[in-house]
Amino acid sequence: MKAIDIVDHGKNSKLILTEKTIPIPKDGEILIEVHASGVNRPDILQRYGLHPPPKGSPDHPGLEVSGIVIEVGPGVKKYKSGDKVIALLGGGGYAEYCTAHQELTLRMPDNLSFKESAAIPETYFTVWNNLFRIGRLKLEENILIHGGSSGIGSTAIQMSKEFGANVITTTSSEDKLKKCYEIGADLVVNYITHDFYEEIKKSKYSEIDLTLDIVGGDYTNKNYSLSAMNARIIQIAYLKGNICDIDLSQIMRKSLSHTGSVLRPKSLEYKTAIANDIEQKILPLINAGKMKPIIHESYPLEDANKAHDLMKSGKHFGKIILTCK
Repeated sequence: MKAIDIVDHGKNSKLILTEKTIPIPKDGEILIEVHASGVNRPDILQRYGLHPPPKGSPDHPGLEVSGIVIEVGPGVKKYKSGDKVIALLGGGGYAEYCTAHQELTLRMPDNLSFKESAAIPETYFTVWNNLFRIGRLKLEENILIHGGSSGIGSTAIQMSKEFGANVITTTSSEDKLKKCYEIGADLVVNYITHDFYEEIKKSKYSEIDLTLDIVGGDYTNKNYSLSAMNARIIQIAYLKGNICDIDLSQIMRKSLSHTGSVLRPKSLEYKTAIANDIEQKILPLINAGKMKPIIHESYPLEDANKAHDLMKSGKHFGKIILTCK
């Protein structure tokens, strides 16, 4: 099969199209003919040697796919050959074929294309896990989502709004600002032209109950200052740096909780619980047309470098997809 491999891990890393052996599904696994694969920031981190695949996972990148089941391994009862599915992977999605555990595989929504469906697993699992399982987002709470134009951000905006929260987000251009409003945001701040802290503080959403942060650095104390009593801050990336000075007094005075998460190394049991939530609470909303992945651009598998360059540029709104079919 054709697959994308990483060579020279580090700042000079490259993606190359290569040939690999089609994997054989193990106990509880299915073999998927990949039609599309989602591109995620952890794929880029993997190139730098900062986000290695879990033990036993393929070493080529790719955390989410859509495709068709062509073979089932021992013990598989949930799927059969010919089923259209989406799957969360530990790695190996940048390829024409991949294996996935049946418990981390879901049926593909009937109303979405393979490209759209490939954007669900890693992104929706991550957003659901952080907003609801960890962040405990509640009806009518104020949520601040940094980076509303990203795949994670655009998903978090829609999901938060669908579950009745007031959505505040930041982005980097007027075009992206308009698109964030179009998908449900209540307040959008262009952080290039305005100080997000000042804009939010003078709005009716001045006290934030939950913050989903991908920025870190000097955003941290501003997040604390905007936080309401008993607010939660969840760190899922740190584009402005992982080292920062923080004002501990704000954590104490407001009884704040600042935590973080990474999905990839979590146990099968942990991720299965999220998969069950997605199946029961999110897929019905997608099937009903109440939310959907937003695709910015797709590239054929062999153009994975172009997809990564676009992601690193930050010029996209929504997800970037690789296609095999």
